[in-house]
Amino acid sequence: MNLDLKHKHAIVCGSTQGIGKAIALELANLGASVTLIARNEDALKAAKLELNTNNGQLHSYLCVDFSKPQELKQIVESYLQRQPHVHILINNTGGPPGGPIVQAKTEEFLSAFNNHLICNHILVQACVEYMKNAKYGRIINIISTSVKQPLANLGVSNTIRAAVANWSKTLAGELGKYNITVNNVLPGATSTVRLKTIIENKSVKTGHALDSVTNEMISEIPMARFAEPSEIANAVAFLASPAASYINGINLPVDGGRTGCL
Repeated sequence: MNLDLKHKHAIVCGSTQGIGKAIALELANLGASVTLIARNEDALKAAKLELNTNNGQLHSYLCVDFSKPQELKQIVESYLQRQPHVHILINNTGGPPGGPIVQAKTEEFLSAFNNHLICNHILVQACVEYMKNAKYGRIINIISTSVKQPLANLGVSNTIRAAVANWSKTLAGELGKYNITVNNVLPGATSTVRLKTIIENKSVKTGHALDSVTNEMISEIPMARFAEPSEIANAVAFLASPAASYINGINLPVDGGRTGCL
């Protein structure tokens, strides 16, 4: 099975912590040169130093705040004029705040739509011609299992994630003929800062101890534990590789079996 990513260039968003960082590390381990994207420059510099360079990879980073889509567009387009090769794009950014959908403000939907769908779209438009020229493209969106089964108290996230999934499926149909695949990875509960925050917020809201909230969440997972970020990264790395050349337009849950639907 060909998992070799030598001579491939990957752009990985949200790549200074959690799932995004784990993906960047794994793609570099497989030989890719990686461009990290996040908003904290100190964290970007630190993450870049952790990337594997055993195959002569040249790693870089772009400091961008996804709450400013036009700034993202300008920075990425300018960067690709100087570095005109990209084969893999990992769209990944932190999820919207939780809460019942009926209580959500309209501004929360607009902010989430910009951070997720609009920024994803800007990045795809910036990268797709380079992928066509290379005759190799992998666009992988890190979304959520809420695409298949909405999650309680994540109303804004459920709504926007579904929009991203439909956008992605449409792209898959349009870009497949160029040897560009578009797929979604749907992480379940994963040991990240975001999960820690969700547990803490639920603890405050219910009055239950942190351990009690954690154990309740774990009880819903057939594998009886949370995922590690590296386990999500392994699925992404496979989809980014030549081995996944005929997998296109799918939603892949990586959730230990928690999602109840097919």
